[in-house]
This record gives sequence, structure tokens and C-alpha cells, in this order.
Amino acid sequence: MPEPIVSIFSGRATEYLARRIAESYGTNLGKAIVTEFSDGEFQPSFEENIRGRDVFLVQSTFPPTDNLFELMMLADAARRASARKITAVIPYFGFARQDRKDKPRVTIAAKLVANLLIASGIQRIITIDLHADQIQGFFDVPVDHVYASNIFLPYIQSLKLPNLTLASPDTGGTRRAASYAKMLETGFVICYKQRAKPNVVEEMALIGDVRGRDVVLVDDIIDTAGSITKAAELIMENGASSVRAFCTHPIFSGAAYDRIDRSMFTEVVVTDTIPLKQHSDKIKVLSTADLFAEVIRRVENYESISSLFKFSTK
Repeated sequence: MPEPIVSIFSGRATEYLARRIAESYGTNLGKAIVTEFSDGEFQPSFEENIRGRDVFLVQSTFPPTDNLFELMMLADAARRASARKITAVIPYFGFARQDRKDKPRVTIAAKLVANLLIASGIQRIITIDLHADQIQGFFDVPVDHVYASNIFLPYIQSLKLPNLTLASPDTGGTRRAASYAKMLETGFVICYKQRAKPNVVEEMALIGDVRGRDVVLVDDIIDTAGSITKAAELIMENGASSVRAFCTHPIFSGAAYDRIDRSMFTEVVVTDTIPLKQHSDKIKVLSTADLFAEVIRRVENYESISSLFKFSTK
């Protein structure tokens, strides 16, 4: 029996990244098209034979929800075309901030999305820096959850900052900042914030000493950039020498670009899980393509991916 052939396809939202992943893996991006109807309805289709192939579908599920639905339609089409295995590579997993009931009578949208993805025929998920780790448990299929630290840590090390200190822009990110600090053998501080409402910070305080330090803020997403630019201002007011941000998913909604341009940041480093809407001299993008390509290769060859998380400062 012949070995299954790996085919990598993309939805429209993340084609730029899917091409880089396919190139890094050593193959061409598969041909898929989307037919649009005048009323806004659309129909994805594969323009090559995928019978018996291991199909990897690359699509981030940031708004609009058409991106999520397009991914599900691609999965359904692959299942009906007799693909051997269907894996969704979701660089940015949308609706992840709705992972619990934080007030009465609301949806747990992250669980709903998980159910929909499985119903569409997806048999495995590959993603990076979920907003909440427990979302892995919403799936009844394997989830390979990798971390942008594999990309960020070598870059931070290359900066050779003389007085490095890690920071979290809120208490929810303490574990992430502590993990980075441990691997880089340095300390970390926390910005404690209270929100008046979503995307609006009412009050922020700094826990820890940053005087004379080169501070690196780490987080999983930047949305409106209100919290993180406020944290940068607070850090600089407390005597830091410099402040940088490393955030995986550049949502950048509302006035985010303007806030970053006017901020105290030396630079804001993000990945390419979401395409940038505009250019900024302060924003640097690092690619996740090689990391995802390596995960695909190891998944396909039934190899461990845990070694991807090892990092040495020596």
C-alpha cells in the first residue's frame, strides 16, 4: 500500500502564511478555490485529487466568522472527497477569550467552535498560544498546542539586553512571564489591572522593581493595545531603561496602530498568525511558518513534538 501523500491547503484568510508553511515543508500549496455568489454565499472546492491523502488545512479564525465557516466547509469537502486524515492548522484560534461563563446567560463560544470543527470532519488540531490552555480539553481529538516562545526566546536572546526583566501586562499572564523568565534566567514583574469593561482599563499598578531594567512584556494577543501601551507607560514611569512587547497574535483593532506608534515601546514583536492591516515602524513580525512546518512533519511521521519546546541560554 503506498504511503499517504501530504497535501497542504489554505483558506483565503491565511494564504500568505500557508504558502510559507508549504515551502518550509518542501511542497507546493495545494490548489483550492472559493466560488462566491452574488448574495455573499461562497463555496470552497479542491481543484486536485485528495483521495487517500493526509490533508492539512491552514486557516486562522479571526473575524469575520466567514473565516471559521470557510475552514469548516473545506474540512467537509475534504471528508467527502475521501481524504485519509484531515488536520486543521489554526494559527489564531478565534473566540478563545470566551472560554468560560464569566457572567450569567452567556455562551462558551470556544467550546461551541470546538464542537463545530469536529462536526465538520476535522480529526486533529494544530495551533499556537491559545488564550486559555483548557481549550485543548474542549476537543475530543488530538490537539498539538505549540508556543511562540520557540520563536520569541531566541530573538530576545539575540538582543543581548544588559538588564533584562520579563513582565506580564496582567495577572492572567503571570505563568507565561514566569516561564520566559525561568528560561532566560532572569526576574519578572506584573502589571495589575482592573477593567471598567471589555477593552477598557480603569486602573493599573506595577508589582515589582524595574528601575534601570530593560523590560520585555509578553502576552498572547494585542487587541486594541490599550492595556499593553498603558503597561509600557507605567513601566517607564517607574524608571525602566527600555520596554518592548512580544505578543503572538496581532489582532490590532480600533486605535491599536495609533496607540503603538505613540507608545513608549522600543519595538512590538508579533508573529504572522494574523495579517497586519497597516505598516508601523515599531512593529516587527516573526514568522511561524518553519515551526508549523516542523510540527506537520513530526505529526505525519509520528514523532514527538515536545523537543520543540526546549531552549537553552548557554
